[in-house]
Amino acid sequence: MIKPLLQDNAFLTDIQEKAHQPDQLHIWWLGQSGFLVQWQGNHLLLDPYLSDSLTKKYANTPKPHVRMTERVIEPQKLDFIDVVTSSHNHTDHLDGETLIPLLTANPELTVIVPEANRSFAADRLQVPAGRLTGITINEPQPVDAFTFHALPSAHEELERDEQGHHKFIGLIIQVGPWTLYHSGDTIWYNGLVEYLSNWSIDLAFLPINGRDPKRGVAGNLSGLEAVDLAQKVGIGIVIPCHFEMFEFNTVSPDAFLQAAKSTGQGHCLLRSGEHVGLG
Repeated sequence: MIKPLLQDNAFLTDIQEKAHQPDQLHIWWLGQSGFLVQWQGNHLLLDPYLSDSLTKKYANTPKPHVRMTERVIEPQKLDFIDVVTSSHNHTDHLDGETLIPLLTANPELTVIVPEANRSFAADRLQVPAGRLTGITINEPQPVDAFTFHALPSAHEELERDEQGHHKFIGLIIQVGPWTLYHSGDTIWYNGLVEYLSNWSIDLAFLPINGRDPKRGVAGNLSGLEAVDLAQKVGIGIVIPCHFEMFEFNTVSPDAFLQAAKSTGQGHCLLRSGEHVGLG
């Protein structure tokens, strides 16, 4: 099994040390689509999956979720988090075994979910729906040092509830002088470039595991598509994600790296538990 670059106490120590560099934006990859963002004492978790819930759920089934990479940290040890997001209801993006301990460790935690999914998420997290913050397209949501803007994602379709709210979203995140984009799970759909072109995006977190019906799961951008999207939108840096978590649903990042290098696209390939700083 792959060991994270930093794990457990070493991971926590790195977070504490980076807090002494307040002029930098600090980012750590937690595996799958999960990231920790630190800015001037504020901490944001994006779609964290820090348990073995899916491995247990799908054991002895035709689709076993065999972990490839060890967990970076137990969620209850992250007792300094201000905001956590979930882009959609799939368990690797809305994990009760991750988020319930986080809520216990952080009683004032803001939990941002698509408005379409708020009741579902509340049931999974065992809290009243009013405890969660629903976000909709074109309605900015400021929380502490971060401002969130939702846009549609297609996994594999653009899905809406009866009120027209999108069930799969990406987030534009404004923090300090930077603009980030966390796509959640998405394929390329008509209108995505137009949405993103409204922003000057410094850094994007994009999936690269692609689409393969044999896996029996909804698809994502491939590595080539992630680079092409970044080129068309003018994204400064891409951090690839959604690989090296489960054996049945992963790819090598080599195609992404080759495409990024051949086009001159800014990129940063992280290991699980690894940090990158901006500024």
